[in-house]
Formats: sequence, C-alpha cells, structure tokens
Amino acid sequence: MLEGFTPWPEERASFYRKTGCWEGLTFGQMLENRSKQYANNIAVVDYTGALTYAELQERVNLLAAGLQKLGIQKDDRVVVQLPNAIPYVEVIFALFNIGALPVFALPSHRYNEISYFCEHAEAKAYIIIDRFSGFDYRNLARQVKEKTPSLEHIIVIGDEEEFIDYSSLFIDEPIKDTYVQGSDVAFLQLSGGSTGLSKLIPRTHDEYMYTIKLSVECCEVTEQTVFLVVLPVAHNYPMSSPGILGVLYAGGKIVLSLTPSPDETFPLIETHGVTMVPLVPPLALHWLDVKPNRPENVSSLQVILVGGSKFSVEAAKRIKPTFHCKLQQVFGMAEGLVNYTRLDDPDDIILRTQGRPMSPYDEIKVVDDEDKEVPIGQPGHLLTRGPYTIQGYYKAPEHNAKAFTKDGFYRTGDVVSVNEQGYLTVEGREKDQINRGGEKIAAEEVENHLLAHESVRDVAIVGMTDYYMGEKSCAFVILRHENVTKRELKAFLKNRGLATYKIPDDMIFVESFPMTHLGKVSKKDLRQIVNKKLLIKTIEK
Repeated sequence: MLEGFTPWPEERASFYRKTGCWEGLTFGQMLENRSKQYANNIAVVDYTGALTYAELQERVNLLAAGLQKLGIQKDDRVVVQLPNAIPYVEVIFALFNIGALPVFALPSHRYNEISYFCEHAEAKAYIIIDRFSGFDYRNLARQVKEKTPSLEHIIVIGDEEEFIDYSSLFIDEPIKDTYVQGSDVAFLQLSGGSTGLSKLIPRTHDEYMYTIKLSVECCEVTEQTVFLVVLPVAHNYPMSSPGILGVLYAGGKIVLSLTPSPDETFPLIETHGVTMVPLVPPLALHWLDVKPNRPENVSSLQVILVGGSKFSVEAAKRIKPTFHCKLQQVFGMAEGLVNYTRLDDPDDIILRTQGRPMSPYDEIKVVDDEDKEVPIGQPGHLLTRGPYTIQGYYKAPEHNAKAFTKDGFYRTGDVVSVNEQGYLTVEGREKDQINRGGEKIAAEEVENHLLAHESVRDVAIVGMTDYYMGEKSCAFVILRHENVTKRELKAFLKNRGLATYKIPDDMIFVESFPMTHLGKVSKKDLRQIVNKKLLIKTIEK
C-alpha cells in the first residue's frame, strides 16, 4: 500500500465490490481492451495528427518499456506538466501500465507549485515540454531539480538540451509485470487548494474507473462521441466528467485543443464534427458572445457541459438558442462526488440546478454549523461519502482530521441546497477561496507571498464579481512604505514563481481593514467594498 494513502474501511470496500461498483479493472487494462475492440477507430487527435486505438496502445507499450528501463517502478511518483497534446495521453497510460503514479500539474504552474509537488510527492521524474505559450519549462526544471533530491529524471518533449529526450524512451522490449491491481492508487490529482498550496488526492483505479463509467452513462457517451478538450486536460473535470478517460472507455474520439480560443476551437468543431465539449462558465459566456459573428459551422455540437463553478440561470438560458444543442450542468470535485443534470431533465432543472449525484450509493448530508441536517431546500454545508469519494488526502493527517468526519464523510466546503428530487443548487463556498474561471486560488497562499515584500505591512485578498470569469481576485494592501506601485507588486509575485492566474487582478491600497467583532479581518466587508466600486464603475460607463 502506498505510504500516505488513507485506506478504505474494509466493510465499505467489501460492499462496493459486492455491489459491482469496483470491478478490479485498471486503466491499463481498460485501454488494452478498447484497443482490440476499436482498433481502427481514431482515439485521439491533436495539432500534430491522430492515433487510432491500436496505434495509441502500441506507443503506450513502447513508452512503458522505456520508462521501466530508465528505472521508473511501481508506486514511483512522476510529475506530469504537459499541454493538451497526444503525449499527455501516452504518458499517463504508460505510467498506469507500470504502476507508477502521475502527479498532475497544469501548464500554468510555476516554481512555487512544481517544487512543492515534487518535494511533497518525493517525485522520481518530471515530464515536460520544452516550450509552451512562450515559457521555457527546462529553466523551471533546472530550478526544481536543485531543490528536490528525489528527482532523478527530467524528461523533455522537444529540444531536451541536457535532459532526457522523450522520443528516445520508445523501445521495443517486453514490459516487466508489476502486478497493478484495481485497489492500487492510480495517480495523485490536485485539490482546489483552499488553504495554501494544492493538496494531493490519491485516486485508485477501482473508484476512478467507477467515476468514468457512471459519467459515460449520465452523459450518454458512445463510440460516435467526438469530444473536444479546451480546458487544461490535467484538470479533474476534462479528465473524468466524462473527460478523456470516459471517452476512451466508450470508444469515442478525443480532439485536443491547445487553447480555448474560438479562433482555434470553432474550426476544430467544424473539421472533426465535435459533438460534446466541457466548458467553465466564463468560457461559456465568451463563446456565447462570439458565436453569432463566427463563420464556422458548429452544428455538430449536441451537448455543452458547463461546470467548475456555478453557471448563472440567465447565461444557461442562452446555450440552446445560440448553439442549438443541449446544456448539461455538472458540479463535482477532484476529491470525489460528481453531480449531473440529465439530458432528458426538464428545462427548469437543467437551468436552475447543478445536477444530482450520479451514483445510487453516493451519500450526501446538508448540515448547519453544528453538523445538524437542515430541512429540504435550506442551504447548508455539503458533506458526502461514497464509492468514489476519497478517505483522505495524501500525507496530510492533520488536514484529514478536519476535512473528514469520524464516519468518513468529506467536508466539501460547498454551501448548497437540495430539492425534493435530490438536485443540488450551489449557493457558494465556505472556504476562503477564489474561483477564477474554474481555477481555484487560495487567498492565504498569495497573501503570504505579498507579505514577503518589504513595503507590505498587511494584505487581504478577496474575490470580486466578474461577468466572464465569475470571480477575479483583488488584494487590499496596507503599505509600510508608499514607494511601491501595483505593477511592482505584481512583478514581485511573478518573480517568486507564482502562477499567473494567482496574481491579483487588482490591488487597492488602504490604511486599515474592517474587522469583525472577534478582531479578525472582515473579508465579507472587503468583498462588499470592491463590488461596490465595480458597480460604480459600471454605472459611470
């Protein structure tokens, strides 16, 4: 068993096996089965070309052999930071095959995040592309390697310089059997990171396979599905809801887009006959705004999924008349529970709720501050457990004691209400977290970085309403010295290796903070201040 993994209680694990939730199938076995069943069907397409299921399986096997020869073994952690391209799919399945664990990172992550992932996971290898979107990941790798003693291998797609050439790892040798089982941890996913850096989430083959199996059913994914990925593919959402794994499970086709821009994505929809695409609310709003002026024929679209944060009713109403397709709302978390509206649900349900749990074995509670369940329709804190909701974060015993109840319910940090039919409406977040277009920003993490600046006395970061992004971040800053500008503070954060999306969108210099009666900074009042300023600006325009 992987050290730092919280095992499932045997009673519940036996129940999930007995009921057929957990079938013992690994992701490596799943792809092998599909490669035989759908051998000549296109599995994945990117900007370089396409691979059939049989070709993908062959390349996965060759890469798995090369990784083994390099010394990557079962349970070794490998940080994977790649854009939306075919190598991402090759890498994760090659690691699945040998029982090594991908640690998923986003292309936008920088030194602060990557060094933490590598150090915390004790990563043995780090897989990157040479350059993407103007950023040189090899320079980042050099910095990280200096800090991480466990990091033996840097593997680079493209110009490897002093590192290992990705293409050299494809070797025609037998793969040594590592006896990967369904109960083994398959990978380490990233949490939203509501308090500091993202926590690592261990997901087993058994429970994550159940996730994608149910997602395929709820989203009605078939062999004919053409699935466009425009969000970073390492996100839990485009991975499994139904995501690339669900589409491969069903024998469909994945189309990978490097960016979410309509300039790239709309032609892809037309060229490949895309039938399904997952979006976050700000991106959905952007697509809605530009669609009337685009020349491409996107009539192949059958379903647009919207998740990552709450989608406003007024925006939801625009999907069907604009794109002439169905809207499916999804609300879930990397830790487990996933809710969908169903494709045949009444319009009112689809427009006004974020769906209901996808498994009959999902258990949810909506409770007050004292953990007492609230009446139907009343908002409260969402707690959940079930066959695909984790039992604990990786190597985080102190946090686990707070995040999970004694009987195994996960405290999601979401405030929701549930109607009589079991559909959830998301009311907000209880945690001090900003949801910037689906990218989660922990205020505390960014505040700590700003406090490192010699001119900053104190700082408080809150979310501010934004039409496209849902929320943006605003930093209220108390200065020691008034000889610093917003631009300088933003440059300071960038130089500290903070991901671009985490850098505050605005900064307001103040002399003091509003306080609660307990003497704490009132972020509620700060949110009201910044949103009032935004309202005044809007009126003035």
